[in-house]
Amino acid sequence: MGENLVIVESPAKATTIQKVLGKDFTVKSSFGHIRDLSEKKLGIDIKNGFTPDYIITPDKKKVVAELKKAAEKASSVWLASDDDREGEAISWHLAQTLNLDIAKTKRIAFHEITKEAILEALDNPRDLNLNLVMAQQARRVLDRLVGYELSPVLWRRVQPKLSAGRVQSVALRLIVDREREILAFKSQKYFKVEGAFLSEETEIKGVLETKFPDDATAEAFLEKCKDASFKVDSVEKKNGTRCPASPFTTSLLQQEASRKLGFSVNKTMTVAQRLYEAGMITYMRTDSTNLSSLAINTAKDYITREFGPQYSKVRKYKTKSKGAQEAHEAIRPTYIQNVTINGSADDKKLYSLIWKRTIASQMADAQIAKTIVKIGSDKFEDKFIAEAESVIFDGFYKVYIEGKDDESENVAQNLPEMKEGQPLSRNAIVATEKYSAHPARYTEAGLVKKLEELGIGRPSTYAPTITTIMKRGYVIKGDKEGENRKYQIISLKNNTITHKTSTEKTGAEKGKLLPENIGMSVTDYLADHFSSILDYGFTAKIEEDFDEIALGNRVWNDVISEFYGPFHQSIETTLADKTYTHVERVLGIDPATGKNVIARMGRFGPIVQIGTNDDPEKKYASMRKGQLIEDITLEKALEIFKLPRKVGSFEDQEIVAAIGRFGPYIRHGSAFVSLGKTYDPHSITEEEAVKLILSKREQEQNRNIANFEASDIQVLNGRYGPYIKQGKKNYKIPKGVDPKTLTEEACLKIISDNN
Repeated sequence: MGENLVIVESPAKATTIQKVLGKDFTVKSSFGHIRDLSEKKLGIDIKNGFTPDYIITPDKKKVVAELKKAAEKASSVWLASDDDREGEAISWHLAQTLNLDIAKTKRIAFHEITKEAILEALDNPRDLNLNLVMAQQARRVLDRLVGYELSPVLWRRVQPKLSAGRVQSVALRLIVDREREILAFKSQKYFKVEGAFLSEETEIKGVLETKFPDDATAEAFLEKCKDASFKVDSVEKKNGTRCPASPFTTSLLQQEASRKLGFSVNKTMTVAQRLYEAGMITYMRTDSTNLSSLAINTAKDYITREFGPQYSKVRKYKTKSKGAQEAHEAIRPTYIQNVTINGSADDKKLYSLIWKRTIASQMADAQIAKTIVKIGSDKFEDKFIAEAESVIFDGFYKVYIEGKDDESENVAQNLPEMKEGQPLSRNAIVATEKYSAHPARYTEAGLVKKLEELGIGRPSTYAPTITTIMKRGYVIKGDKEGENRKYQIISLKNNTITHKTSTEKTGAEKGKLLPENIGMSVTDYLADHFSSILDYGFTAKIEEDFDEIALGNRVWNDVISEFYGPFHQSIETTLADKTYTHVERVLGIDPATGKNVIARMGRFGPIVQIGTNDDPEKKYASMRKGQLIEDITLEKALEIFKLPRKVGSFEDQEIVAAIGRFGPYIRHGSAFVSLGKTYDPHSITEEEAVKLILSKREQEQNRNIANFEASDIQVLNGRYGPYIKQGKKNYKIPKGVDPKTLTEEACLKIISDNN
C-alpha cells in the first residue's frame, strides 16, 4: 500500500490518475455514491429538521470495507471526486462513512485530468465545502419527499404503479403542452409566389413579398404578370460579419451533438464522461463558457501556425446562464494540439465536435457580402426579392459552422452584377399552395434548451430527467409518419397559365418526444391538484434557492420547510377526495350496433370500446402505439375493431393478423411473428405472411446450437453471438471456443467459473 490513498468516484478516472501519480499513490474508486436514502422507507426525519437517514447501499458494502482498510493503512487520504455539488457530496459521505481522520484527510479538485492539473491540486488542497454538500442534500431530500408522497396519490387516483418527480413533471408538462398546441393548431392555407427572371443569360430567382390567401387571387396576380414588364428597382449591397459560437456548456454540447451527430442527451453525457475520465476533455458538467488563459494561448498558437495570424482573434466569453453553478471552464480538449484521439467511433466524433468548437471560438469573424435585389413591375406595387450571400473571408468557417434547429427554405444563388432600372425578362412565375406549419415537437436537445431557458434543472439533471420520463412510459421517442396532402401549383410560362396538382408528405417528424396517454393523464391530474409542482416559475425559484444554499446564503432545511408545508397540505386534501380520475372520450356511434364508441384508459393502457361499461356485450381493443385519446377519430377507432383479421391459411392452420402489447403480429398455430414497421396487419397478404413464418422458423433453427435437458442448459445464437443459457441466466463463451463443440461438462465448467 502506498503512503497516499486517492479516492475518486469512477474506475476509469482512477486508472487515468494512477498513471499520472505513479507508485507513491494508490488510487481507488468509490463507484459513485456509497450512501443514499433508504429505498424501503422515506429515510427523512421530517419532525427533526428533515434530517436524512443515510444508509450504505447493499451493492457498496464490499467497496466501503475495502476503502476503510486502505484508509487505515494510508498516511494521507486525498478525496478527489468531481468538483461540483454531487462530487462534494460523494467526498463528504466518504469522510463520514470511513470515519476519516481530519488531520490526514485532504480534499482536492480539478477540472481536467492532466498531470499539471492534478499536481497543482495536490499542492493546493482545501476543506470540504459544506455549502455545496448541503445544496446537494437539499435537492435529494426535496426530490425524495415529492416522489414518496406524490406517487401514492397517483396510484390511488389515476392508475397503479405510477410515479412522479419534481423536475420530471415539469419536463413532461412541456411535452404535453406542445402536443396540445399541435392538436389545437389550425393550419392556414396561402399561396407563395416565386419568379424566375433573366438578366442576359443568367437566371435570377426572387420571392414575392405578398402571400395570397387563395388560388383565385394568386391566379389574378399571374394574369397581371402576362403583360407586365420587369426591371431592377433597387440593388443593396452590404458587408456583414458572423461571430463564432461560444465554447460548449453542457446543454450546448447536448444540443449540438443531437443536431450534428444524432446523439441522444444520455449518449452525449456517457461519451463525454468517458472522454473526461480518460483525460481528453475538461469536466463535462458545466454552465461556464469561460476558457483558461492557457487554453486561449494554446489555441492562438495553433491557429496562427496552421491557418495564419489573420485567422486568430482572442475572445473571452462570459457565462450568461441564470443561476450558473460552480465556476468551471467550458468543455474543451485538455490538449488543444491533439486534433484527433484514439477511441471508439463515438469518442472520436464527440471529441472532434468539442475540438472544432473550441478552436472556432478563438478565430476571426467570417466576413460576408450580402446582396438584396428588388424586382418591380409597371403593373403592380408588389416586389420580388432576390437575395445572395458570398463569403469574403471565411474566418472561423474554415473549422466549424454551428448547426441550426430550423433550416431555411431559401435557396442559395449567385447574382450577377445589376444596376437600378435594368430591364429583366420574365422566364416563369409560379404560385405554390402552402400551409402554415404547426409548432415542432421537442427533440431531446430542444427540451434541454427550453428547460435551461426557464431556469429549471442544472447540467447534471438534464439527461436523467429525460431518461426517467421515457422509462416511466409517459413519453416515447419516436417518429410521426405524416400524411400525404395534395397542393396546387399555378404557373405562368410563355404567357400561358397552367394548373397542376401535386402531392407532398406533411407532418412527418423524426426522433421527437411524443407524450403517451398516461403522461397526459398524469400532467392533467397534477395541474388540477398540485399546480405549484408544474409551475415553471415556482420550479425555477427552487433551483435559485439551491444556488443560494451552495453560496452559503440560505439554510438548506429552511428551504425544504417552506416547500413542504403547503405541499403536504395539498397531499392530505387530495387524499381526502375519493374521486378516481376517469379519462375517456365519446367518439360517436358505431354504425353496425348503434352503440357509443368510447376511447378511454384501461387497466393496461388506452383502449377503444363499443358499448358502455355496464353493457354485457361491450367490445374493446387496445389502441395502437402513438394514438392519443384526445386525438383519435371515430373512423380510426372502428378500424381497430377490424382486427384480429384472418389473412389466410398455411399447413392447414389459420393465419391471423392482430395488434398486441408489443405491436402488430401474425399468429400461426402457437407461433407468433412480429410485423415490425414493414407490414400493416390490416393489409398483409397470405403470401407475405407465409414468408415471415418460414423466415422465423429458420431463425429459430439457427438460434439453437445445443440442448442438454438434464441440466437445463442450452447453447444459443444470440444478437451478439453464441452464449450459454441455464434457467434465467446467460453466460459468455470464452474466446477461441467453438460453441458447436461444447459438451454438457464444458458448459458446466464455464458456468462454474463465472459464478
